[in-house]
Amino acid sequence: MIEKKFKHETVLLDEAVYLLLQRPDGLYIDGTFGRGGHSRLILSGLGDEGSLIGFDKDPQAVEVAQSLVEQDARFDIEHNSFASLLEVMKRRDVVGKVSGILVDLGVSSPQLDDASRGFSFLKSGPLDMRMNPSAGQSAADWVNTAEESEIARILWEYGDERFSRRIARAIVARRAETAITDTLDLANLISKSVPKKDKFKHPATRSFQAIRIHVNNELGDLKALMEQSLEVLEPGGSLVVISFHSLEDRIVKRFMKEQAKGKALPKGLPITDDQILRTMKLTCKASKPGDEEVKQNPRARSAVLRAAIKL
Repeated sequence: MIEKKFKHETVLLDEAVYLLLQRPDGLYIDGTFGRGGHSRLILSGLGDEGSLIGFDKDPQAVEVAQSLVEQDARFDIEHNSFASLLEVMKRRDVVGKVSGILVDLGVSSPQLDDASRGFSFLKSGPLDMRMNPSAGQSAADWVNTAEESEIARILWEYGDERFSRRIARAIVARRAETAITDTLDLANLISKSVPKKDKFKHPATRSFQAIRIHVNNELGDLKALMEQSLEVLEPGGSLVVISFHSLEDRIVKRFMKEQAKGKALPKGLPITDDQILRTMKLTCKASKPGDEEVKQNPRARSAVLRAAIKL
């Protein structure tokens, strides 16, 4: 089975589910099913009338989810991006009736550990990086066709790679000779292009992150989810998000704070605080994994959890 071969450690599991569950008979969304760590704990906290819908773009994750569908009638799975949340909820006629939404962003351990998925810069494999390998443009397609200026921009904006122009120039020069189709080949090319090495980080780390984010439209999907959440949630419904890098966390933090603060009004307007239209209330400060969790799962070290409820 997939889940046994490539194990996934769920980050901030108890904290996220505790903040998510508002009532045991509610309808909940696990926007990133992965290998079902959050989903299984959510289901354990639901009563017979409660239900859970999982989303995942990855067909391997959906395969794992199908076994849970067969085991628990309260659970169903959508092979879809959480950016399609509103569309799916309309189809199911449950808009405004969702008690909580949980998303655990980024790439999962099984995706990183399986070289055939093309996410790892430490192993040789096809340069793919798509969460759903049957949809969209692969990393190889993009790397071998994008303009040099676009490659540099993506590496800088999504990876904060200070040598983005050098790397982009090297990529374009190499692909003029032969197509770049292997992850290790690209990682080595990037490594040779970086004049100063960080002893704590592989030279290809930032570039691979940037390419993955771009290929999967991760930030665009997250922005779509944030906006859709207000319409989908019921009053009192919770939104819980676990981010793994600053670009994701910035989007989540800004959205939640803006909704909690209320719409900006002209200065000097004679209104009281209770007249300000606020759509959400923050339910916790930004939370990070403890030392023990990071020790058990080093990939958890950059995780940040934020949560709010719809007013």
